[in-house]
Amino acid sequence: MATNAIDQTRRMLSLVTYLRERPGARVGDVARAFGITEDELIADLDVLPMCGTSFRGGDLLDIDTDGDRIWWHNPDDVAEPLRLAADEATALLVAARAVATLPGLREGDRQALLRATAKLEAAAGEAAGASARLSVTFESEGGVFADVDRAIAERRRLWLRYYSPARDELTEREVDPIRLFAVGHTYMEAWCRLSEARRTFRLDRVAEIRLLDAPADPPPVELRDLSEGLVQPAAEDPEVSIEVGPGGRWVAEYYPHDSAEELPDGGLRITLRTPDPASLRRLALRLGRDGRIVAPRELAESARQAAEQALAAYGE
Repeated sequence: MATNAIDQTRRMLSLVTYLRERPGARVGDVARAFGITEDELIADLDVLPMCGTSFRGGDLLDIDTDGDRIWWHNPDDVAEPLRLAADEATALLVAARAVATLPGLREGDRQALLRATAKLEAAAGEAAGASARLSVTFESEGGVFADVDRAIAERRRLWLRYYSPARDELTEREVDPIRLFAVGHTYMEAWCRLSEARRTFRLDRVAEIRLLDAPADPPPVELRDLSEGLVQPAAEDPEVSIEVGPGGRWVAEYYPHDSAEELPDGGLRITLRTPDPASLRRLALRLGRDGRIVAPRELAESARQAAEQALAAYGE
């Protein structure tokens, strides 16, 4: 079963306590104790050394493994009482109060967060009073994240109204969520009942979301390796050529491409592949005078017409 971010965070917090009490613990024993694979445990151990007791780059967890045993070299240093500066305490209190208001947060988690917030307020003293005068309002993505996370945890189906920029339309669909992940933006991977296929949804494009009583039952799918990015063109995808001026050279940095040929004016001729060439019309409009699609001809003409329609709308 896919692990969501909150479940992984709980596990890693427990892992810190577990390892402190068991120096030199065997990798296999720890993995069995937490009900995860050894690869998942190693992935957690790769993250823990980036955590520590100081928000200002101080002491970090010095945990490593030789593949057989796990060693924590500075448990006594990390165990020292945490002392927060006033600005750190204020930031924590504001964030904690904001997260506690998220829709879809499980009640047990909300109560635990409120208890921790009360303890922090008591320890913060005057800083707690300053934080009470501040508030945070989440954009809609925060509520969507909470609902998706809850749906994954409770294995429930979701109903969405989702905006597709390639088609410039809102669609309604039911999906069985598989996992949440972040690659620049936050995404949900899910089995879409409308298309009967696996689809990826960007959370900030979800216009409306609702948890359903129906259980989520996605077919077994192999999770994609996202280490090379979200968009990973295939050799059989259509080829597109784009010419950009000096102000559009950033396209080569943000879009995976096959080649980028220098042009005399300081620009680039970029060749890339994409499963959905029509989605590049928005890129052409964004580039304006800094770039244009040159091939295939049908896509170039489509982008030109989209630009003319946009200009006409401004005229009206």
